[in-house]
Amino acid sequence: MRVGAVSYLNTRPLVCGLSDRLRQSFGSDASLQFDLPSRLADRLASRDLDVALIPTVEYFRGNHYQLVSNAAIACRGPVWSVRLMSRVDVAKIRTLALDEGSRTSQALVQILLWKLYKLRPELRPFPISVSADQIHADALLMIGDRAMHPPQGQFREIWDLGDRWCRWSERPFVFAVWAARSGVEIEAISTLLNASRDEGIEQFQEIAERDAGPLGLTVADCVSYFAHNLHFHLGPNELSGLELFRRCAAELSLVDVGAERVEQQ
Repeated sequence: MRVGAVSYLNTRPLVCGLSDRLRQSFGSDASLQFDLPSRLADRLASRDLDVALIPTVEYFRGNHYQLVSNAAIACRGPVWSVRLMSRVDVAKIRTLALDEGSRTSQALVQILLWKLYKLRPELRPFPISVSADQIHADALLMIGDRAMHPPQGQFREIWDLGDRWCRWSERPFVFAVWAARSGVEIEAISTLLNASRDEGIEQFQEIAERDAGPLGLTVADCVSYFAHNLHFHLGPNELSGLELFRRCAAELSLVDVGAERVEQQ
């Protein structure tokens, strides 16, 4: 059993004790591997992984994935770690650089710009290894840990994309879900993923004390991020938000019109 998880701070509560659970249930060859969300999606599609925490937009792009768990990375308001950073008034954005880390956030920012301003800007890459001041674009999508510490003084407007989506749609937004490739038996791994999520939710303080410092966060900020900016359960409201996201993405040809829907396990 090869499981892939996101390497960002927002995933820490989902993988609490997961390595040990995998080895206990599937043997010493079982592994938990960390990578960027977009790369996890590619590795799941190529069968290099059996289960992975993938961007929700990748679920809709059609590889006959199975939804494994009701654990997810979602928000019901400001998410802090997904931002549009604009050097001009948002209504004047003509070029947009997309952080390569998450394809869901890439789709989300395009949906919001279209729905709120009828904008379809020219898209440019924003590699993980490149700093914001090296990117020539009117605006940048920044995600993950680097979005939590954006460069100062460069930007005219800053959007928290979780907040913008929730205000516009009146629904939660789901950034990533646990998915398995076809042919993987999911019952056992589903139990493990849910148990790790439940343990992680009980250990926000311990996780923050371990991981906040290296990311330049205070322990209190980190605990607040887990408790107030993120939501880790995939319930009916989250599924409703996912369905609206699917329809909006299909409208902009970011997924196929007939993309499969998420059904809760």
